Amino acid sequence: MTTSYKGLRLVSIMEGMKGITVLAAGCGVLTLIHKDLHEMAVQLVEVLHLNPARHYPSIFIDTANRITEPQLWLLALSALAYSAVRLAEAYGLWKERPWAEWLGFLSGGIYLPVEVVEIWRKPVWPRIAVFIVNIAVVGYLAVMLKRRKGRPYPR
Repeated sequence: MTTSYKGLRLVSIMEGMKGITVLAAGCGVLTLIHKDLHEMAVQLVEVLHLNPARHYPSIFIDTANRITEPQLWLLALSALAYSAVRLAEAYGLWKERPWAEWLGFLSGGIYLPVEVVEIWRKPVWPRIAVFIVNIAVVGYLAVMLKRRKGRPYPR
């Protein structure tokens, strides 16, 4: 592995971590099926010592009251699909596969306009940091794709 491919390993680890995190969250959503979400939301508001009559806690409780089991299943399945894509990308980048570089470049690039709009609406440091990291990853993958142009891919 050359020095230039060490960056692929770093991006691979980041994508794998995203995939594992979302997979864990999806599993967490599955644990909520057949549970009284309204009661859980009320208990959470109480544990956090929030006033349930206030605006945001009441929105949280009302939303928990309206969530249905099919919505929870859909959320869990969406998390599974997202995780599968991220973990496949992580594997492909680790193995230096061109399809994974394209997948990372396109899936990272598709979020950039949305992130610009979000920063424009409310420029807070976490959004700016995520945007900078995504720009760096997409830029790095673009450089890697350009370098490979016309050359055979490693196996």
